[in-house]
Amino acid sequence: MRLGDLADVVRSKNAGVHYVTVDVLFHDYATFEAVRDAEVLSAATVADRYGLPVEDVRFFVYEPGLAFKATFPREHVAGGPGDPDLYGAQQHAPLLAVEVPVDTADP
Repeated sequence: MRLGDLADVVRSKNAGVHYVTVDVLFHDYATFEAVRDAEVLSAATVADRYGLPVEDVRFFVYEPGLAFKATFPREHVAGGPGDPDLYGAQQHAPLLAVEVPVDTADP
């Protein structure tokens, strides 16, 4: 099942002018746990999806908030020449299609 179908919220935004942060949030512990235990969402996954070296990705699992967070450098400075997304609000899209090997989810 796709991460975008399992998560309640997948969003991105600027973290200053040089970084983007992506949040993945779940409504219930069972779904969060299934994604966490599948080990398909990690710094390596984010690096692969965005074409970055893994060492450029800061990745956090925040269990009390049923959330994952990744922060990484923007390709272009926010608002600078060549920047296609001033607010970084569309940068979460590559993570929506991450496949999570779960049979069922009860969001």
